[in-house]
Amino acid sequence: MTAFILHDETTAPEGSKPLLAKSKAAYGMIPGLHAVMAEAPGLLEAYQRTHELFASSSFDKDELTVVWQTVNVENACHYCVPAHTGIAKNMGVDDVITNALRDKTPLPNAGLEALRDFTLTLVRDRGNVSDEAVQAFLGAGFSQRNILEVILGYSQKVMSNYTNHLANTPVDKPFQKFAWQQSA
Repeated sequence: MTAFILHDETTAPEGSKPLLAKSKAAYGMIPGLHAVMAEAPGLLEAYQRTHELFASSSFDKDELTVVWQTVNVENACHYCVPAHTGIAKNMGVDDVITNALRDKTPLPNAGLEALRDFTLTLVRDRGNVSDEAVQAFLGAGFSQRNILEVILGYSQKVMSNYTNHLANTPVDKPFQKFAWQQSA
């Protein structure tokens, strides 16, 4: 497997140095994902901005977590599932939600389940979602804006999940206690 460089503020390309400083200020460390992405400043900048945009979407903390973890689990991201487990804890998301997402078991309410179902359909069908699936999502109380925001969240996760698959990014120490493996 190709070894990817884990950059810091001293080894990163010039375009990534301020982005890594931003990461360090936000998280108190440079997450491994950001350290890998720093090799391509445009990717790191796009990831950070997409994260900010999705985090400030109309979704609440539980809904953000549902979209993030649904994609992470579906894509079997060894790095993002534990990282977003820790992030969900920091956001105050109930462990019942987090565990249901990690374990692919039912969520505690129909709205969150509808969001997971729609997100999975979007991912699995590569955006070619049937009108029936769209109508089911809208019928569960979501909006056209929410449909587009799921695409935004998915876009963020494609950048991180695929980077982590290729780089085999080591899970950061604070998230190692939330290690995860896809069930058979």
